Amino acid sequence: MSHLPATTPIEIWFQDEARIGQKNGRTRIWARRGTRPRLPADQRYKSAYLFGAVCPQRDTGAALMLPWADTVTMNLHLAEISRTVGPGAHAAVLMDRAPWHTASDLKVPKNLTLIFLPARSPELNPVENIWQYLRQNWLSNRVFEDHTDIINAGCDAWNRLMAEPTAISAIATRKWATTGQP
Repeated sequence: MSHLPATTPIEIWFQDEARIGQKNGRTRIWARRGTRPRLPADQRYKSAYLFGAVCPQRDTGAALMLPWADTVTMNLHLAEISRTVGPGAHAAVLMDRAPWHTASDLKVPKNLTLIFLPARSPELNPVENIWQYLRQNWLSNRVFEDHTDIINAGCDAWNRLMAEPTAISAIATRKWATTGQP
């Protein structure tokens, strides 16, 4: 990013993907003491991927629900992040080292710089906490009828997150990522 003018605003973004599907997780629920509540469980395997990126500083995000995770879909997501970056700003996008993040045919928009987190360190990516929040609040303990239902549920969960004021900044702000920022 040394090629940028000194006055260019820099945004810190975090990116990751979550598989959402019929093999769905379960979360804790309230129940009367001594009872064992029944929860739905699905044995089918259809799924889709929620590509998500958040900028805690601006309390915003960019996401796409896509049928699989590969370089083509990652290019679509990078274009979506690029459109969401503030006017005149440049984004440092922190992400893991998934094969489609490091592919040679990845097309990185000019207003983005990719920064790869150390291997096997999901605790450094706050989007992992975003996925946990989405699952706990809107995606777990349910059965999806078909692929369309999975896509609709993922989109609905992301849109609900975006509608919550300060949710992204509360979940995803990391002091180490904002040191030195105004």
